[in-house]
Amino acid sequence: MGNPTFWWLIAGAAIVAELLSGTVYLLLLAAGFTAAAIAAHLGFGLVTQLLVAAVVGVGAVVTWYLIRRNRPAAPSSEANRDLNLDIGESVFVDAWNPDGTATVRYRGSQWTVVLRAGHVPSTGEHRVVEVIGSRLVVDKI
Repeated sequence: MGNPTFWWLIAGAAIVAELLSGTVYLLLLAAGFTAAAIAAHLGFGLVTQLLVAAVVGVGAVVTWYLIRRNRPAAPSSEANRDLNLDIGESVFVDAWNPDGTATVRYRGSQWTVVLRAGHVPSTGEHRVVEVIGSRLVVDKI
């Protein structure tokens, strides 16, 4: 079995392992193994093949890590408009209770409303920014 076949088998095994684990990192390492297989097809020596596999594979993993690290964090499921259609809707608060809560009528039932931390209670229109259990977390519009 020649060097290209060896690298192709390792790349295939990494792809299978990636499909079973669900991470992208093994797929990026498989790209490095594929680059080493191409280097073997071009006639480069074993040391060069190892260097190509290491540089491409680790470089792809580091690049992916840096991209993911610099991406803003996804909102929690309680505050994600894609998962909870109440986010962004408005409610009218008539009065606030001394404990910092209010009761509003929303979607045909009574809901407990709390202000997001750092805001001063005031009556009027508020926008839902998060839903925690049966409580609506709101900001003043």
